[in-house]
This record gives sequence, C-alpha cells and structure tokens, in this order.
Amino acid sequence: MSRNTPDAVIIGAGHNSLACALHLLSRGWSVAVYEQAAAPGGAVKTSELTLPGFRHDWAAMNLSLFAGSAFFSQYSEELGKRGLNFAPTSHPFASVFPDGAWLGISQDAEANLARIAGLSERDAATWQELGAAFPERAAAILSVLENPMQKHAIARLAGKMLWTSGAGGTLDLAQFLMKSPRQWLDETFESDHVKATFGAWGMHLDFAPDVAGGAVFPYLEAMAAQAFGMVLGQGGADTVITAMVEAITARGGTVECGVSVERILHSGGKASGVELADGRSIEARKAVIANVAPGALHCLTGGSGETRHDQAMQGFSHAPGTMMIHLAMEDLPDWAAGPELRDFAYVHLAPSLDQMARTYQQARAGLLPDEPVIVCGQPTVVDPSRAPEGKHVLWLQVRMAPGEIKGDAAGEIAATDWESAAAPFAQRALDILERYAPGTQAKILAKRVVTPRELEAENPNLVGGDQICGSHHLSQHFLYRPARGYADGRTPIKGLYHTGAAVWPGAGTGASPGFMLAQKLAGK
Repeated sequence: MSRNTPDAVIIGAGHNSLACALHLLSRGWSVAVYEQAAAPGGAVKTSELTLPGFRHDWAAMNLSLFAGSAFFSQYSEELGKRGLNFAPTSHPFASVFPDGAWLGISQDAEANLARIAGLSERDAATWQELGAAFPERAAAILSVLENPMQKHAIARLAGKMLWTSGAGGTLDLAQFLMKSPRQWLDETFESDHVKATFGAWGMHLDFAPDVAGGAVFPYLEAMAAQAFGMVLGQGGADTVITAMVEAITARGGTVECGVSVERILHSGGKASGVELADGRSIEARKAVIANVAPGALHCLTGGSGETRHDQAMQGFSHAPGTMMIHLAMEDLPDWAAGPELRDFAYVHLAPSLDQMARTYQQARAGLLPDEPVIVCGQPTVVDPSRAPEGKHVLWLQVRMAPGEIKGDAAGEIAATDWESAAAPFAQRALDILERYAPGTQAKILAKRVVTPRELEAENPNLVGGDQICGSHHLSQHFLYRPARGYADGRTPIKGLYHTGAAVWPGAGTGASPGFMLAQKLAGK
C-alpha cells in the first residue's frame, strides 16, 4: 500500500459517516469518504428548492437528537468554530383536530397542564405524574438506547439496572419497551385528542398505533419536548454537515462527492478497499465502512460468505415511504383552531389513532392513503433567516406513502407511477392542510414536491422513500438491527463494517451508529 492509502474508507457522507470519520481522525486515523450524491449530508441537507432566498430542509429538520448526542458533547467546541449554530424553540409541537380543538406541548409546564386539563382533568394529573418521573425513567430508557448491543455491554447494563431498579423495575421497563403506542396511550390517558397528539410521533419512526415496541417514542418525544424544547439548525439542518465536513478536512481527511462506489473489494474473508465507478481502486489499511442500506451492502460485496448474514441483508424490511412538499410562503398558515399554533415548529394533522392505523395499513398495502398524516413544519417561526424578510417556508412530510403504488384508497387517483401520481396526491395533502388553515394555498409562492422515488434516487439508503432506512419493529431492532450478532457494526468480512440508520441504535440525527462504531474501532 502507498503512503497515501487511508486507514479507513467510508462509503456515504451522511451524518453518521461524518461523525465516524471525525472521531477516527481525532484518534490518529487517516480517512477518505466517498459520496455518490453531489453534496454530503444524506437526508440532512438544505437548499433553495423553490425560490432564491428560501432555504428548505430536504428531509430531516429536527436536530434535537444531534444537539443532545454524546458525539456533539465531545465535539461541540470544534464544530462551533466551524460554523455550527442551532436555533432552539420552546414550542416544539402541536396537533390540531377537526372539531377545532388543539393541543400543543411547549417548555411552559403550566401552559401544557392547562391545555391538557381543557381536554381532561384526569389526563392533566397523569401528565404531572409523568413529568415528575421523567428524569429517572428517561435515564433508564436512554441507558438502553445509547449503549452498544454487544454481549458484555448488555450484561453490564442489565447488572446496573438490576442494582438500581430491582428485578421488578427492570421487568417493567422491558414490558414498556415492548408495548404498542395505543396500548400505552390507552392505559395512560382518556382523551382521544391527547392520545392522538402523542401517538403521532410514532408515525415518524414506522410505529403505527398498534405496532409492538412503539410506545417509547411518543413517550420520549412528549416528555422531552417539555423538558428540553426542540432544536433546529440555524440557516438549515445542513449547518451540522457543513461544520463536520470542514472539521474533517481541517484534520486531513477527505470527503469526495459525485462518485459512486461500485463494489467492496475483499478476498479470503477480508476487505481491502473499494472500487469506484470512475475506475479507481481505493485501498484501506484498517477498515472499509459502509453507510448503506443492508440490501446495498449485499450487492456491494456480492455476499459475505455467511448465509445467515446474507439472508438478513437481503430480507431487511423497510418502512413505508414519505412524500415531501416544500413551500415558499407569503405568510404562515392561519390556523382555524387558534393563532397560537403559528408559534410551533411542528403541527401534526393526525386526528386520531384509528386514522393513523388506517393510513399506515393502506400504505403498507401499496395504496395511496385517503387521509395521509401531515407533519407541517414551520421552521421560519424558529429561524427567520431561512426566508426573505417577512416570508416563510413550510416543510410538509406526507406520511405514509407507498414506494410502489398499487392503487388509491380513495379511488380518485388512477395513476400507479409516481411521476403521474405525485401532483394529485400532493394536492390531497394540501387540501387537508387547507381544512385546518383556510387560505393557506393562496399564500403559496412556489412549490416543490419530492416523491418517495426521488428521495431514494438522491439517497439510495431511503429505499422506497423510507426516511429511517428500515423498520424499527421488534424483530428488526435492538440485537437484531440489522442482524443478530452484527448490531455493533461488524460483518462476517474482516475489516468491513456497517453503519448508518440501518444499524443499532437506528434512525435519527443523533449520529450514534457512526460514533459508536468509531469508538469501537479506535478503542474509544
């Protein structure tokens, strides 16, 4: 190998790859990152998708997990010097309902209590109890979600939990982690509006109301919103990407975009480098790290030589897709339920658990949902710099949407290809928004619709528009993400490692898969 051969070659320049690269560089490794897209970031990108001066987050918008991550805690000073800047909000999210009611969660605990009491006095009392218990319970949950899924780490964690919580408390936590959102919400609250407000968060992570293992996400999002608020990126979510790339470059690493990796080079059960689409072969001294979907990993290697691993990669299950609608706006929506809703970063249009369950099943069946869940992001409420003075952007996630269209649940859209179905399905979503905020469509200056197919074309990890790179259902989570025995990023091929949202602990902007792998490789 030449003196210019890097210690690690990383495939893909998503935030997990960049976190991994930066930590390895800090530990003395040399690193080269190769990205097939024209710009780094994966799903964390920002650009002027509609009109000049209007900056839209391509997919990910919420950076709370990144701001609270172990990775950022270690590298905050360095990234801050490279321009990383957050835009926090004390009004994270709200839900609106067809009857004119709404419920929002902010960092004002008294206001939250009053809003919930307006729907149910009993639920308000429960909310107070949950808030009081949150620090202790969150610590126990996060001790699971932030630890490697390795035998020794699990044994150490189990011992700690038994010591601090006892057998009963440990078993109670395990039971909670297996509950569906509906089961926990029905046990905990009586108001259907309260249940829907929190249950909507499950839809962000492929946890429809009746999917086992999903209760933890509505719980954590709801309680963390009151405790910590929400964090966006100043000027766009790509502030984290720009800062990490600059930090990597300053340390001597390279990030090359616009070049695809055609295959991973390996022989005799050991990886040696990668072959690029332009004909170059890049050797790696210590590791090849692939931030790719499991199916792509199998294609790049041609198989690992271990049947169980190969079957897991080929059979990896993806969540339904998402359509994005980016709007340049003359003004914010005038929410019929009340002007206070203009203060919230997210407004969910998800009226009931039953509607969410129906939408999810329709998408899983390949149907365009008759009433998709709409996540309406209002980032310029938090960060006015994303639009010209007095103007705004709206960031709409349309959940769920099938990657392959087999029909329309409403019987109105005949097209089964996304090129033809995009416009009428986007209009369906905009019409739903119009019902809750009349006059919104008249304020649209420009629109950019991004289909599930376009999301995948830009970032192949988002298979069928799956923004979380794989279902987080129990059969594909914890020890099984992406396969039993490989949740720590190892593969059967020596020197080849797997990272990204498909690897434990999964999706989100926290960069844990990449950071934990780098710690493993570098010995912390």
